[in-house]
Amino acid sequence: MARQANDPLDLFDVRGLLDDQERQVQDSVARLVDEAVLPIIGKAFTQHRFPRELIGDIAAMGLLGSSLDGYGCAGLNSVSYGLICQELERGDSALRSFVSVQGSLCMYPIHAFGSEAQKQRWLPPMARGETIGCFGLTEPHGGSDPSNMKTHAKRRGGDWVINGAKMWITNAPIADICIAWAMTEEGIRGFLVEKGTPGFTTAEIHDKFSLRASATGALYFDDVVVPDEARLPAVLGLKGPLSCLTQARYGISWGVIGAAQACLGELLAYTKTRLMFGRPLAATQLIQVRLAEMARKITAAQLLALQLGRLKDRGAMTPAQVSLAKWNNVRAALDIARDCRDMLGGAGISAEYAPIRHMLNLESVVTYEGTESIHQLSVGRELTGLSAF
Repeated sequence: MARQANDPLDLFDVRGLLDDQERQVQDSVARLVDEAVLPIIGKAFTQHRFPRELIGDIAAMGLLGSSLDGYGCAGLNSVSYGLICQELERGDSALRSFVSVQGSLCMYPIHAFGSEAQKQRWLPPMARGETIGCFGLTEPHGGSDPSNMKTHAKRRGGDWVINGAKMWITNAPIADICIAWAMTEEGIRGFLVEKGTPGFTTAEIHDKFSLRASATGALYFDDVVVPDEARLPAVLGLKGPLSCLTQARYGISWGVIGAAQACLGELLAYTKTRLMFGRPLAATQLIQVRLAEMARKITAAQLLALQLGRLKDRGAMTPAQVSLAKWNNVRAALDIARDCRDMLGGAGISAEYAPIRHMLNLESVVTYEGTESIHQLSVGRELTGLSAF
């Protein structure tokens, strides 16, 4: 009987652990990436341009707020959402970031903490990609200590007056609505601030060498007045923004696997055809050891992400588990991208090949939504019961 070849990007047949709907979701997003994303994303990265022309296709497939129920959302399970993130990031981290911010950081808090009127007004057009959101939490003085928030909101009659600034905000330059977190007398609260509100301005951040195909900017609030109806009524304190970040970090844990697979897949093809000293690079021990190490890291990341998704679908996922997955999987993907870039030799610094683009993107992903150190300390606190923050 002939030996059946393993998928080199899925050595443990993780795909075989998926149900039919999950595989169908993955396949449909993979086709979108192959047909619509990969032909243009390298140029968009080089041009420092977010490919807005893809939003319609992304929305039409139900990928915005895909794990939410009702209000025009697809209501998919958590594993399906993870697979969406994996395939999108196989294209580019910018696309996964866009979908993650729209769904996990903007639509999720409206769905979880908003009034019925807020849900009816905002969620359907956001699911259709007609309204774009951004998440205003990180501030210019630093992002790892949100309890030290400087942006504040004060009551004035039936309104709130917001002052402050946010920095490194994905989607800020293109957003129609901002989920702005501000300190109040009662604690941290979330507000829905619409584009065009007097005193609310955005500025795009240029000259990035990472996430160049993502729209990133700053938010400024100068005596911005919003009615009390713009406040998210069902949440008070850090629980609000941190619960949103837990949702987004979950997606990152899956997404970076796609970036790693893209790098390894391209490198496998390259090393089989590149001849050095009379034989393919892939036929040398040093190359095979490094390729095997990449496969080991990808396999571990896949199994970790899948179990995390199953836990999430059972309602049993904890923030410490998300921290471990985000930390492990992003570090693995970044190491793989860097090593692939090196093994491509001089070609590794060319935008003709994907690893340099994924490597530069992952330098941001390893930092945003919780640095490695923050996630290590979160896991340490879970192990010891003692906070070292």
